[in-house]
Amino acid sequence: MGSQRMRRTLQLGTLVLALAFSSIAAPLAADAQHQRKVPRVGMVLSGSLADADPRVAALRQGLRERGYVDGQNIAIEPRGSDHIPDLYDLAAKLVQSKVDVIVTQGTPGVQAAQRATRTTPIVMATSGDPVRLGLVASLARPGGNITGQTIIGDEYIGKRLEILREIVPGVSRIAVLSNPANPGLVHQMKATEDAARTLGIALQRLEARHADELERAFQAARNERAGALLVLDDAVFSTHRARIVSLAAASRLPTFYGLRSAETGGLVSYGPNLLERFRSAAIYVDKILKGAKPADLPIEQPTRFELVINLKTAKALGLTIPPSLLLRADQVIQ
Repeated sequence: MGSQRMRRTLQLGTLVLALAFSSIAAPLAADAQHQRKVPRVGMVLSGSLADADPRVAALRQGLRERGYVDGQNIAIEPRGSDHIPDLYDLAAKLVQSKVDVIVTQGTPGVQAAQRATRTTPIVMATSGDPVRLGLVASLARPGGNITGQTIIGDEYIGKRLEILREIVPGVSRIAVLSNPANPGLVHQMKATEDAARTLGIALQRLEARHADELERAFQAARNERAGALLVLDDAVFSTHRARIVSLAAASRLPTFYGLRSAETGGLVSYGPNLLERFRSAAIYVDKILKGAKPADLPIEQPTRFELVINLKTAKALGLTIPPSLLLRADQVIQ
């Protein structure tokens, strides 16, 4: 009898120890699993993934500066398409896969992401005016699940026409390349038209929704004898800027770009640095991953605009850049 009681006592003690150990081990295992969870950042971009590499690299760099290494303690998952209607499907699939944050480019990108989710945080690397477009309540307090950066600014839009007229004196007719599928360009186009009226310049509106329509747009500019071309800030145009630069050279058409294209052979560009916008989007991603709510993070407007002039392209077009303009340039490419 004594030996049976002893065995029962030992068995009971073993059971108690096992239960105690499991109660300690379970939260430890859960904590370890939680620590191993790698946050995932989706990206919705206009353009193919091959073309999007510089933007992905810029975001990756910004995250690295804040202690995140892609493939180690964070995962960046870019998705892209040349066709704006496809962006919603890309955004929806990212939401279904339960990414932690979505970084978007341009107005169509953020609109696609908003349509796909009202809960997953969305960070705009660039966008048109999000208040006018109904994406956020205000720049200071966005509300909802969207925050980030916008590239709005009437002054710098009008400034482009002034600079273009300095480079091409006497120009009276300028073609403007716009994307009708991008609602963010409505305000840009109006600001351009207002500036053109003030300067006494006639505008010819050209439209291209994707790369396949660019050649037709340039042909229209040649047919109407435009003296120069202004390219509005659109993600599709930025992605395919090499194609636009090539068409501009073939048409011998002095072309002005909003986002940096002079480095790839464009004549002149004036506007925010696109890659810097993606790099600084990492600041928002970091804050959100640490618990901040997009609704409470103010949306930033650009404070610096870069003027870049390509003298080689100017020479090929037979243009002489005024010395005063060269002195004002942030970068002059020989």
